[in-house]
Amino acid sequence: MLIILFRTAILYVLVLITFRILGKRQVGELQPVDLVLTFLLSEILAVSIQDTQAPLLNTLVPVLLLIGFEIFVSLISMKSIRLRTLLQGNPLLVIRNGELDQKQLKQLRFTVDDLLEALRKKDIFDISEVQYAIVETDGTLSVMLKPGNRAPQNDDLNYAPADNGLPCVVISDGTIVQTNFKVCNMTEKKLENILRKNKLRAEHLLLMTADRGGNYFWIKKDEKK
Repeated sequence: MLIILFRTAILYVLVLITFRILGKRQVGELQPVDLVLTFLLSEILAVSIQDTQAPLLNTLVPVLLLIGFEIFVSLISMKSIRLRTLLQGNPLLVIRNGELDQKQLKQLRFTVDDLLEALRKKDIFDISEVQYAIVETDGTLSVMLKPGNRAPQNDDLNYAPADNGLPCVVISDGTIVQTNFKVCNMTEKKLENILRKNKLRAEHLLLMTADRGGNYFWIKKDEKK
């Protein structure tokens, strides 16, 4: 039992390091090469955990080789458009100038129902509103609506909102996060004044954010009954 626990702990750390090296893409955003690598790693690691008689080195070597191969292919792909296209494919237009490209749908093995479902996931329920739709290399759908169906932008309304910067967390679960103060132009004295003015205490807050424009937002912790 101790051997299983020891091997599992080592492999768990190895998996975390592996995916930390490879990046932070979600499963639905993986390219074909990344997906194949994920399947191979999961199979190798599962067999290693179950077969406690096999040397751990028999698992570490293939995993390290796969990681190295993935890094090598990624570096080459960054320099070679042809290889990148071969491994990842190209985005394909399925709706062009408001017209459905049925040939591209057949090439992607997309049905009309698949396309309509993907549009609904983007809150588009009328395909006639779409000017362009592109199936990306990871299978997701990018959409540009026709001009008359697009939400007006600030420039269209001659409105220029102030740039208040990125809201940052200044209190997290009752703890003051001083490392974020510089981002939102916060100081300990300012924070004390804000808390005092609003009759708040840091330890009673689940979350508090602030930005450079002096805007604040907080959520109090649930009171224990």
